[in-house]
Amino acid sequence: MTQLHISHAEAQDVPAIHEMITELSDHLGLAHEVVATEADIHNALLGPQRRAEVLLARLDGAAVGFALYYGNYSTFRGRCGIHLEDLYVRPQMRGQHVGRRLLAELARITLERGCTRLEWWVLAEDEQALAFYEHIGANAKDEWTVFRLRGTALQDLAAEEH
Repeated sequence: MTQLHISHAEAQDVPAIHEMITELSDHLGLAHEVVATEADIHNALLGPQRRAEVLLARLDGAAVGFALYYGNYSTFRGRCGIHLEDLYVRPQMRGQHVGRRLLAELARITLERGCTRLEWWVLAEDEQALAFYEHIGANAKDEWTVFRLRGTALQDLAAEEH
């Protein structure tokens, strides 16, 4: 394998990131959920109020994987953490340690920023991802249940009187 290069994404990388997000959604059977545009991605990564960051893996200049992440905070620990929103490696590159390299770089960033944890969610049906994460030593947490408020329910709650 030629040299794999991992670096923070820049403006010119947004189309490749958007394309890989679409590929990821197809892989997970969730293409109907994707409404993000390249402009949305650009604004989140590079706009005036940055909401996320991306590590991009490149091989011979071509994007082959990414890790999109953002900061979080633990009130119990009084420390920051990093939440990995998406990790994706293009199918032809799987098994080549691209995902592991992206996670290793993200682990370094987590520690450099003084954060105490790196965490992420995985769809229970994604057996390949679950096996990969267990292989690198990650532990599944089952003591918490994830809740989500969106769409009409979010709007209704926001509209309630103070």
